[in-house]
Amino acid sequence: MSVSKKYLKRKPICKVTFRVPAETGRDYKTASVVGDFNNWDHEANRMKKLVKDGSFSIVVDLEKDAEYQFRYLLDGNEWANEIEAEKHITTHFGDSQNSIIVL
Repeated sequence: MSVSKKYLKRKPICKVTFRVPAETGRDYKTASVVGDFNNWDHEANRMKKLVKDGSFSIVVDLEKDAEYQFRYLLDGNEWANEIEAEKHITTHFGDSQNSIIVL
């Protein structure tokens, strides 16, 4: 998994690219990035699958100077964390962790 950030100079926005690599993505038909920035709505940020290699990606505009919790949802039923996230936090359920991106 990977995340890249591109800060805009004229707006308080960061264009964040979320990516599920081919090694993981090729085994799944759908992927979404869900988090507190989209009210954990698995339909809000569906990722595009790249036919060439099986990876998934999406660019999401997020306000800078904030932290956001998120996870990937694969095929609507399997959760995955961002291994390269700046932080991880235990969910309020206590049985899993969310990834955190710091902008």
